[in-house]
Amino acid sequence: MVGLCALMLIGSATYWYVFVAGVPQLDAPEVEVVKDLTFETRSFSSKAMGGERRYGLVLPPGYNPKTKTHYPVIVLLHGGHGDERDYQKRAALTMVLDRLYREKKLPPSIVVTPDGNDSRGSSPFWDPQYYDGPNGKVASLISDDLVNEIKSKYKVLGHPRYWAIGGLSSGGWGAANIGMRRLDRFNVFFSHTGYFKDPNGTAQNPITAIDRIKPRLRSRIHVYLDAGENDNTYLQATREFYERLQALGISAEFHVFPGGHGIVGADSGWNYWNKHLHDSLAYVGKRFRDPNLTSLVNP
Repeated sequence: MVGLCALMLIGSATYWYVFVAGVPQLDAPEVEVVKDLTFETRSFSSKAMGGERRYGLVLPPGYNPKTKTHYPVIVLLHGGHGDERDYQKRAALTMVLDRLYREKKLPPSIVVTPDGNDSRGSSPFWDPQYYDGPNGKVASLISDDLVNEIKSKYKVLGHPRYWAIGGLSSGGWGAANIGMRRLDRFNVFFSHTGYFKDPNGTAQNPITAIDRIKPRLRSRIHVYLDAGENDNTYLQATREFYERLQALGISAEFHVFPGGHGIVGADSGWNYWNKHLHDSLAYVGKRFRDPNLTSLVNP
């Protein structure tokens, strides 16, 4: 009886750990308070999803809606069994931004982390479906409702060359799948350990999307990609996506780093994503600071 009870307790703990907590990082980066940078959660009404949705927000230091200064925007999409708080509570987003600002590798930006889950909610049994499908219009949520919300509420630069979208794992796939179809919204992209192929078929496939982009529009696009050495499937998918971008003459860079998905280790899971979020956002910063583009003051 005692043994049975012990097994039940272990089973309950395992269930909570895997299916409720989402197999959290055992040695996740420590999140510290950063002066002048605050992560906040806000909500808005989404026509596409037919209800209220949430997003995380980090405004740049000294943000003042009464001034004439306008800012570029970065949208970060979470992966499976995640939500709008993942980048802060698991990847120490404000700490990454603080370092980038101090190093002057990223101009002050408005950073948005939407809840990208579809109508089924968050679960370890499925990844978010970052497209308009039977489980909700998530692509329209991100590219229309969210973009319009940010443009209406904050001092942003309107041109898509000042809008970046990226993510990790399924969020990396989602960023490319949504953004490559909406170059009127986003021109800068990044992915950490993304997979780039929807298991439901080829219709929602970023490679399909980029193949349909007119040649005259390809020069607008800039892409950062990375993958972990231990993530064989993700590594191969990212390499194939990069090779396709190169074949089409689209500006891109690809990095292979130690580690990848996982729940423990200096180069695993959220430690990997925390470390290389600095790399991707530094890449984004270079695109935002391109001397061929107009000033970051006023749209």
